[in-house]
Amino acid sequence: MNATKFGRLMFGMYSRKTVAVARSGFSWTAVCRQRTLWQQRSALPLETHKHTVPCYTSARSASQTTVDPDELRRFQSLASKWWDERGEFAALHSMNDLRVPFIRDNLLNVHRVRRPGKPLGGLRILDVGCGGGLLTEPLGRLGADVLGIDPVGDSIGTAQVHSSRDPDFRDRVRYRACTLEELSAEEEEGGEEEEGAGRFDAVVASEVVEHLADLETFASCCSRVLKPGGSLFITTINKTNLSYTMGIVAAEQLLRIVPSGTHDWEKFISPVELERLLESNGFSVQSVQGMLYNPVSGGWCWVNSTAINYALHAVKVTPDPHADQAEESSSHPEDQSAATHS
Repeated sequence: MNATKFGRLMFGMYSRKTVAVARSGFSWTAVCRQRTLWQQRSALPLETHKHTVPCYTSARSASQTTVDPDELRRFQSLASKWWDERGEFAALHSMNDLRVPFIRDNLLNVHRVRRPGKPLGGLRILDVGCGGGLLTEPLGRLGADVLGIDPVGDSIGTAQVHSSRDPDFRDRVRYRACTLEELSAEEEEGGEEEEGAGRFDAVVASEVVEHLADLETFASCCSRVLKPGGSLFITTINKTNLSYTMGIVAAEQLLRIVPSGTHDWEKFISPVELERLLESNGFSVQSVQGMLYNPVSGGWCWVNSTAINYALHAVKVTPDPHADQAEESSSHPEDQSAATHS
């Protein structure tokens, strides 16, 4: 009964262009604003309060690691439950109905590859924060060579055991217990691994960035491991009052769709902030699409609003070989003038 009412509430909110979170004297907007303001003030010296402009990247770029120890412990306790389609990760299982075609179709548009039966054949994909391999395996079935990485060793063990049951994955799906920054540093350090900088056609980070400690390091490493023109796919949760209400209060505390404490609203990021971060690290965002989970049917659908969940596709910008020449020429106008008169 509660799930049915919640489902109707969610779709009712999305059916309007302007969403009113509350019409009574209690306002989630006021609560969230007050909480954020208090946290910002408590984290800053008193003399800087009047003149400080908040910048989310500075707060997340100090650690130089993407791993949050608290998140690591949380997913360690869930490592054996990845393939329970009715358990804690049920919503991720059903999300494949959207995210797999989203990745496939955008990669086909970028690479213009047409291989009947294995449409992603010949492409190398890195699945960051792969967990038990819920997304890694479907991408392998589409013909891609996929490397799944995760800092939780037990999750990698679960993924390896599950994929070993299907001989079709033997040459295409591999897993490693490591972090993104460790992988991206291997080539610079002269590692013997075949993976490294600029070797992947696509990087996938689905329901990952909201659990990371440092988004600046994440974006930089993604750019480093991707080939020029490679694709980055992200699904995550927007940072809005509605996402707090639905994603944490309702989903975690009321309906128990996901375990309590799974998400931290302060780590959520809006599409605008994420696009700004990616562009500063050499990406061009191609598309952003809203997603909505229906707790009644247990399924996902595409929606126009990005107020709660969204999917993003970005491409690593290919350097223009003529840009340096043009810049060099413009920096020496006297040489151009002499060449013209001669």
